Amino acid sequence: MRNEGALDRCLRVGVGLALLSLAFVGPMTVWGCVGLIPLLTGVVGICPLYRIVGISTCPAR
Repeated sequence: MRNEGALDRCLRVGVGLALLSLAFVGPMTVWGCVGLIPLLTGVVGICPLYRIVGISTCPAR
């Protein structure tokens, strides 16, 4: 079940792509690889941390 709303997903994909671009364009640090986490959770629409805490930004059905 998805627990991320549309705005949350867009922000995660944007932040993920920005961090991931650091691995190719900017300083090659660990932050580039960390960008995979928000990118994948944004694409899939499920955040495991949200599920553990009980948060959902997805609108109610």
